[in-house]
Amino acid sequence: MPINLNLPKKAGLFVTGTDTGTGKTLIAGAIAKILADKGLRVGVFKPIATGCQHKWDGLVSSDTEFLAQCANSNLPLSTITPVGYRTPAAPIVSAARDGYAIDFDKIAAAYKEICQNSDIVLVEGIGGVRVPLTEEFDLLDLAVEFDLPAVIVTRPNLGTINHTLMTIDCLRAAKLKIAGVVINNYNATESTVAEDTAPETIAQCSGEDILAVVPFDETVDTEKSNLGEFILGSLMDCDWEKLAGL
Repeated sequence: MPINLNLPKKAGLFVTGTDTGTGKTLIAGAIAKILADKGLRVGVFKPIATGCQHKWDGLVSSDTEFLAQCANSNLPLSTITPVGYRTPAAPIVSAARDGYAIDFDKIAAAYKEICQNSDIVLVEGIGGVRVPLTEEFDLLDLAVEFDLPAVIVTRPNLGTINHTLMTIDCLRAAKLKIAGVVINNYNATESTVAEDTAPETIAQCSGEDILAVVPFDETVDTEKSNLGEFILGSLMDCDWEKLAGL
């Protein structure tokens, strides 16, 4: 069942993960910085965030602050993330615990404002594509509304092949274009056979491009807006503008 938000068409990418904690905020922020450093007006958008903290200007997600800084955005954080919850859980649970439903009209209005003030948009999801937002809709339904090519951020370790292929299947079933896969947090000095062979196996079994294998970097700290030493370099060779349809 479609949500029917009537969103504008815009060059951009939808960054999703195969699970929580794959580093999609880090990758989205790094892509935003690469594009912003080229002089593009980058609109970052994380429509729903949970685990937010109360600050002087309302509920704020550290992910939203990180994305805004990477993109050099001067838009209010409440526009970049129009729906926030304190409870750190799936949105369907957070909405019930915090006592208010997801306002999809608010999401649509914020996205339209971001599109009007940007050359390219980067939309970050929450968790994996089947994370429930309500009893009717999950993240995949929201991704369909944006209709942007998906960048799948996945982990390198054992089990990632299954999670990544299932995510690809879900996106294809929804008729969404897949830009490719980013494997994040690969530690070459401590890797196993499963981790060393995962990129090739995912590409072979799915037919999708592995856009980058991002190395482990202990200096990364998104809460302090620190991209680390190696993240940008590992993503530089990818033509993000072309993938985004710009």
